[in-house]
Amino acid sequence: MTADKRIVLSSDHAAIQLRQAVAAHIAALGWEVVDIGPTTPESTPYPKHGEAAARLVASGDCRFGVILCGTGQGIMMAANKVKGIRCGVCSDTFSARMIRQHNDANMLSIGARVVGEGLALDILDAFLTAQFEGGRHGPRVDMIMALEG
Repeated sequence: MTADKRIVLSSDHAAIQLRQAVAAHIAALGWEVVDIGPTTPESTPYPKHGEAAARLVASGDCRFGVILCGTGQGIMMAANKVKGIRCGVCSDTFSARMIRQHNDANMLSIGARVVGEGLALDILDAFLTAQFEGGRHGPRVDMIMALEG
């Protein structure tokens, strides 16, 4: 499968179970899942998992990234430090649609301790089905990217 149908998944220890449900859902939608773990419940630092997933998206190896931790906040902050990444943490479907339509987000972060599995999958669907609108949003995304220096 080509990179445009490939999604990388990663999480910390707090979100393994939800990440596995997300992986199954993504695969059922016809995407290739690149699950980079972890697989064991021992404590593991979310920054390294956010960075690893973000690097696969930034390199073009994966079209999108979905990352999870307890709140979704910390792993999202780490991912956004990688040049070329626009990641938002979402706890509702409206925000998930908007980060794609208005911000051309290439990564989604979800808090496993914030939302349940059903809502997480709905958030994912909203993210994956939304399209960047361009137009007046294009220059704004360019401004965000220019901040990377």
